[in-house]
Amino acid sequence: MAQPLSPEYYKQLEEIQAVDFVIFELVLYLDTHPNDAQAIEQYNHYAAHSLKLKTEFEAQHGPLRFGMPMRNNQRWEWSEAPWPWQV
Repeated sequence: MAQPLSPEYYKQLEEIQAVDFVIFELVLYLDTHPNDAQAIEQYNHYAAHSLKLKTEFEAQHGPLRFGMPMRNNQRWEWSEAPWPWQV
C-alpha cells in the first residue's frame, strides 16, 4: 500500500491550482483585451509564481509536469508519484 500523502503535499498542490486558475482567467481576459498592460503585468507575475511553486513542489514530491528534469537519474519517477488528478 502506498504511503499517505502529507498535508503539505495537498497545501502546495492547492496553491498551484489556485495560481494556475488566476493565470487561466487572465489569459481569457487578455484574449479580448490584448493591450491591457496591467493585466499583462499580472499575468507575468502569476506565471513566474506558478513556475516557482511547481519547481518547489517537484523538488519535494516528484514530477508534476512533462519535460522537467528528474530528481533521480537512476529511476523513472513519473510512474511512482501520484498524479495530481489521483489525489
